[in-house]
Amino acid sequence: MSRREEYEQTTEALIEPVVSELGFELVDVEYVKEGGTWYLRAYIDKPGGITVDDCEAVSRKFSDILDEKDYIEDTYVFEVSSPGLGRPLKKEKDFARSIGEEVEIRTYKAIDRQKEFVGVLKDYDDRTVTIVYEDDTEQTFERSDIALIRLALDF
Repeated sequence: MSRREEYEQTTEALIEPVVSELGFELVDVEYVKEGGTWYLRAYIDKPGGITVDDCEAVSRKFSDILDEKDYIEDTYVFEVSSPGLGRPLKKEKDFARSIGEEVEIRTYKAIDRQKEFVGVLKDYDDRTVTIVYEDDTEQTFERSDIALIRLALDF
């Protein structure tokens, strides 16, 4: 396991009770380097969406735990955020919640000279994802071939 994965897993285990206690759902945790700065981000959600005050409440409560545990060696910025409209599907609960919803899939390699697909999420398991197109045809993708899957954005 990489150091990044360790930090994400430790953070997830420590922040989950804080997020739940405040009545929110922990969507994801990421530890990424952007522009030379490390960021530890927790994404939270609730029905009706997240406000700035919600993010601040989690941040204030969890910052003390971060200071106490001090398990991240690097200098980093801690952020709490909403997952946004184009939220990627990563976990079992994300897929379960999105059955019947329109999703966008981007693949690492072209499939039939195409790398982007949009359809309704029909089924998934630990190895595959199946979508249905408007013409009622289905396509199943290996999860290992999927670079990104998220709810489709309609404007």
